[in-house]
Amino acid sequence: MAAGARILDLVVPERCLACGAGEELLCAACRAALLRLRGPLCARCGAPTAWPVARCAECAGRRLPFASARAAVAYEGPARALVAAWKERGIRRGAALAADLVADVVWRPETDALAFVPADSDRARWRGVATAEALARTLGVRWGLPVVPLLERTRRVRPQRGLARVERRENVRGAFSARTAPGVVALVDDVYTTGATAAAAARELRRAGARAIHVVTFARAVRH
Repeated sequence: MAAGARILDLVVPERCLACGAGEELLCAACRAALLRLRGPLCARCGAPTAWPVARCAECAGRRLPFASARAAVAYEGPARALVAAWKERGIRRGAALAADLVADVVWRPETDALAFVPADSDRARWRGVATAEALARTLGVRWGLPVVPLLERTRRVRPQRGLARVERRENVRGAFSARTAPGVVALVDDVYTTGATAAAAARELRRAGARAIHVVTFARAVRH
């Protein structure tokens, strides 16, 4: 699958992943349709809010092990189509487009290093791409920050898709371990849905010595 994905990247003409038109991964119209999350936002979890707040209804009362979470776009419409192609079909060029959008919307974090949520090795081999790592490494070049593989998976987990919030937390509990971490870490993932994966990974980074973790993702689920 990995070799096949690389060959397809080279020989298949680009078409918009959302509408099928044009000669780009996302055409100009679909890029314009992306809901960029510039604010106002919850200072802690990054959810869109009517006005800036320290904690919002989505994260109030939760013990979050990360200091902040930010995403470039809402996980809907063209963004969902891009993630599906990038993550499920191994469209490797998705990392560059996602990184461009993140760098345009999200402030460069004040951090010692970028880390990433590690992919399940079997799924990554099948898809031909580890999306969080690819995004982190591309952002590392954009932002001039080192990328350090601080986390590893300790066990396989069920796909999070379709699970309720409590089930997601249980699914990833104890799924990661971390090596000694620097004081401030930016943790990169492709999508923030309920925050369960980010929280599980951040918790291990805290145990490994990080004083603060700032989560950065391409897309974020948004409640309407």
